[in-house]
Amino acid sequence: MSTICFAQGPKANAELFIAEKQFDKAQQEMIGFLKSNPNDMKAIELLGDAYGHQKKWDAAIQQYQLLVKKMPANANYHYKYGGALGMKALSISKIKAFGIIGDVKAAFLKAAELDPKHIDTRWALVELYISLPGIIGGSTSKALDYAEELEQLSKVDGYLAKGYVYEYDNEPKLAEKYYKLAVKVGGSITCFDKLTNFYEGQNQPDKAISNLEEGYHKLQRNAMHYQIGKVSADYNVQLEKGEKCLKAYLFNHSAKDGVPKEWAYYRLAQIYKHKNNTEKALKWIDKAIAGLPKVEVFQTFKNSI
Repeated sequence: MSTICFAQGPKANAELFIAEKQFDKAQQEMIGFLKSNPNDMKAIELLGDAYGHQKKWDAAIQQYQLLVKKMPANANYHYKYGGALGMKALSISKIKAFGIIGDVKAAFLKAAELDPKHIDTRWALVELYISLPGIIGGSTSKALDYAEELEQLSKVDGYLAKGYVYEYDNEPKLAEKYYKLAVKVGGSITCFDKLTNFYEGQNQPDKAISNLEEGYHKLQRNAMHYQIGKVSADYNVQLEKGEKCLKAYLFNHSAKDGVPKEWAYYRLAQIYKHKNNTEKALKWIDKAIAGLPKVEVFQTFKNSI
């Protein structure tokens, strides 16, 4: 049931609609409001946000561009404008995208210039410079410059950004160094996830499991039991530990863990297949299929046993 109280006014309603992921309702609320309040900056921004959440990039761009024209000194408006342009660039052909990359970059650079402490903008610039080909302005050194700026604002963000750049640039030792620094200084679930994903990408499952174990001891997140089991199952390593962790995940499972029980059943089936225990593998994959019959990977796995 919606918690929205219409006595709060259209903008408050739109914010609540967005929080509840009812983006079309937020859109309609702001379209109606702006007919009689066409210069309300917050309403224009909320309409842009509602369009963006629905991936209506052209419509979002139009709203954010209006904000930038009305308030050219607002860093966040430039950031949102650049972000919507960037998402549009990702959704169209490379040839068409080439024509708007310059505008994306200009918007982010302006936001960074206007607000020396705007963390999201600097992250956007790191990702932009590292992902663009050199021929249209990509640059590892510029990405690192903005990662350095991030480090001055937030050590954790800076370390994660540097890890990201060095991982992308195929410098695994440096990437590991900075991801580990992020874990040490920040210690959040995000930091542990980034290092885990890095180890998996480097085909180092034992290091991934050790990192997850450290994360579990620090954060006590049941979801990390699942992640350990997943790595164990995917890479056929530390199978006893993987089995134990998946069963602990199932025993302690709640909705906040995020991953449905059926995926843990599937991982257990994988582990039993690795152990050549066909009977138990079939038992667990059948439980997975019974719960989520439309997941194709479950049926494909069963056919492989």
